[in-house]
Amino acid sequence: MTDAKAFDCLKRALTTTPIIQAPDWTAPFELMCDASNYALGAVLAQKIDKLPRVIYYASRTLDAAQANYTTTEKELLAIVFALEKFRSYLLGTRIIVYTDHAALKYLLKKADFKPRLIQWMLWLQEFDLEIRDRSGAQNLVADHLSRIERVSDADSPIRDDSPDDHLYILYGISNSLSTP
Repeated sequence: MTDAKAFDCLKRALTTTPIIQAPDWTAPFELMCDASNYALGAVLAQKIDKLPRVIYYASRTLDAAQANYTTTEKELLAIVFALEKFRSYLLGTRIIVYTDHAALKYLLKKADFKPRLIQWMLWLQEFDLEIRDRSGAQNLVADHLSRIERVSDADSPIRDDSPDDHLYILYGISNSLSTP
């Protein structure tokens, strides 16, 4: 394939296929989560006609205390982070969670927990979850999102607003303008 044909093929793919799509409320959601030693990554998607359709990407770095968590705790934290981030999409729907840490399935059946894990387990009970194991090689996007390193030491704030936060602000502004 020539360079011009390859460029045209790439241009066509980028302009015809959406990178992210709106959710189909009749289909179950899929959540791909991963954690590394310094960050968490998550992808919210759905399978439509047997093809994955991405709805949202998210990642964040771990703070100093979270970096000391065990691998299992970090992987569970990635799921909790994703559920908090995508809560408005996921409440009341079926969710299939993919993680590359098989021990999480057994952790949910364990009787004795640390207080932090108890809090997270209570949070998970709000959702209709099915946790499935998926190797890191099949969970590439979430894996890459969790491995993005911070390159700057500058402590600049990161805007991590939920889409709903902006809607509430707009709703409040429109209500204050409409009242005399």
